[in-house]
Amino acid sequence: MSSDQSNFPKPWWRFGHVWLVLSGPLLVVIASAVSGWIAFQGNDTDFKKDDETVKHNLQLARPEQRKALTPAIQGRNHAATSAPSQ
Repeated sequence: MSSDQSNFPKPWWRFGHVWLVLSGPLLVVIASAVSGWIAFQGNDTDFKKDDETVKHNLQLARPEQRKALTPAIQGRNHAATSAPSQ
């Protein structure tokens, strides 16, 4: 290796600490894009008391869980409706 070649500075991508500094913000941008995609793919379905999914979930629950799940299901259904509370 001649002395002429050793005087030239290395390109920026040859330094490891540059990649360490750039990887943090890059990971944040990627994570926020994935989080945004998941948020916008959310399920916006309304559940009704006679909905098959609710019935299926109640059937799968153990007997002691069924009683505990009933108020949550009623509250969720009430929040999804526009009927005034009594």
